[in-house]
Amino acid sequence: MFKIRILLLYAILLFGFTTEKEEIYPTVKNDSFKRGEFIKYKLTYGIFNVGRGHAVISDKYYSLNGRSCFKLDAYGTTAGMLSWVTNVDDHWGAYIDTISILPEVSYRIIREGNYKLDEYTYFDHENKRVAVKVIDKNTGKFKEPKEYETTLHTRDMVAGFLYMRTLDFTNMQKGDTVVIKGFFEDTFYKQAIVYYGKDVVKMKFGKVRALKFKPVMPDNKLFDGENSITAWFSDDRNRIPLKIDAEMFIGSAGVELTDYGKLKHPLNLVK
Repeated sequence: MFKIRILLLYAILLFGFTTEKEEIYPTVKNDSFKRGEFIKYKLTYGIFNVGRGHAVISDKYYSLNGRSCFKLDAYGTTAGMLSWVTNVDDHWGAYIDTISILPEVSYRIIREGNYKLDEYTYFDHENKRVAVKVIDKNTGKFKEPKEYETTLHTRDMVAGFLYMRTLDFTNMQKGDTVVIKGFFEDTFYKQAIVYYGKDVVKMKFGKVRALKFKPVMPDNKLFDGENSITAWFSDDRNRIPLKIDAEMFIGSAGVELTDYGKLKHPLNLVK
């Protein structure tokens, strides 16, 4: 399940890059998602279904630090034969400013076999700092927070995922490369992504027009080569992830959209 979880991380990481003006809370035009949206996925390893995942934008209204927020939650669990071996029940989420698509608070509630983690990250965009708090498994209370200096417009992976969907890719040419940046756990990351043009992906509900991308992978012990991961996003104003394929040193893994609802726009199906 660790391999599948890493693959899901790359699904979220792929496009968390920023290009805003030098304002603390820049206005980001959003015509791509709305409250109430949900998307569901299956996770495969070889021919086997090994997990399920879904993400939902709450239909409720939230306010943090005096700012109106979306609340996005993503869940992943084991399924099929893998659930006989181990039990995974992961929950990721964030409260995200509706104007700038910047996170105010993000959280991870991880349950993987005997491993447990309750982590909350607080973003201070004005002072360019984040504070990470983890609940002590023995006392049930927060440990001393760890603080980090950041740059303007730092996002976690959940907010980066939403921000990606607001971007306009119409002027990108095949072979163009972008660099993503963000914050995860205690690390600021950068990742090169190559655009591979338009494509059509066959899904259970029909053929969907898509944008194809590949992250440039560094040498590692998990993925087989620098072009080992391919991701497709819907070629429409929703820009939802459709499918991810990953070639590993031992076998292949994938993530595929199985259901969706309350999208802001119709999915771009081939008629």
